[in-house]
Amino acid sequence: MVDKPNMGAMFGGKSSGGFLGVAEGPLDKSVDIAILGVPAATPYASVGPYCATAARQVRSAQVWPGISKHHDFDLGEKVIPDNVTVVDLGDLDYSEVDFVSNRQNITNAVEEILSIKAVPVVIGGDDSVPIPVFQAFKDYGPVTVIQFDAHIDWRDNVDGERYGLSSNMRRASEMPWVKHMVQIGARGIGSAKPLDFQDAIDWGVRFFPMREYRKSSFEKVLAAIPNSLPVIINFDIDVMDPTVVPGVIGPAPGGFDYYGAVEIIEKIASNHEIAGFNLLEFMPDNDIQNRSALVASRIITTVLNLVSKQKGKR
Repeated sequence: MVDKPNMGAMFGGKSSGGFLGVAEGPLDKSVDIAILGVPAATPYASVGPYCATAARQVRSAQVWPGISKHHDFDLGEKVIPDNVTVVDLGDLDYSEVDFVSNRQNITNAVEEILSIKAVPVVIGGDDSVPIPVFQAFKDYGPVTVIQFDAHIDWRDNVDGERYGLSSNMRRASEMPWVKHMVQIGARGIGSAKPLDFQDAIDWGVRFFPMREYRKSSFEKVLAAIPNSLPVIINFDIDVMDPTVVPGVIGPAPGGFDYYGAVEIIEKIASNHEIAGFNLLEFMPDNDIQNRSALVASRIITTVLNLVSKQKGKR
């Protein structure tokens, strides 16, 4: 008997390739979607790069040969259509001291993906990672950022650091190509001060805190997203309820369950082009029996299917 019985062993052992067994590069003009692992960008000194192994754990959550060709009962079909090419570019290298280089390397990698008109799907990494990802869209054109997060991330700085995980939405607001923001799922007490929240309101953010969202319909959220612009979805996984996703550094009760998160992403994709997707803030050290890794993996699986169908129609 094997030490740890698992689905991968039952179906023939470890899959080769990247996430869901897709090809591990290369990036060329045939690619429609590129998965990129980003261990860290600008971690705070007080906590370090606590999400550095997240992409590796997420990739290993659903592993057996040919899995991407199996029928997915959440999606009603296999994940990736035959006419769409998805590659996994692996994880970027990172420095624990040279954060400027980290950010530049992330921006360069995402710019390269966008240059061939592919969609970047980034697996982080803490919530400092989106800042250089958003920077890569400078020449892409105007976009709307949709943030799923228990926290609003509008601090100007924390202990003098302006590019950390509590500042990503404020930094995004300073980028002229980010025209709109919709932020969903805030709850409890985070690092934001009342003035941070007011600055976000003054900028024009449409907030749907979790308590309000539970009373609203999908239509109210969708109505807040401009129809004419592609969207970048920034999914901080602490937007999920910690009973569903325990592997985070800042848990707050009352978040999304799995299907609640999937269904709102599906609704967004039915109305808007997804230009990029970031999944952040999965902390493997706090996970329990790989539950968080599996949920993260399943959310990314849904996004790959949705973006694949958008690409397949073009």
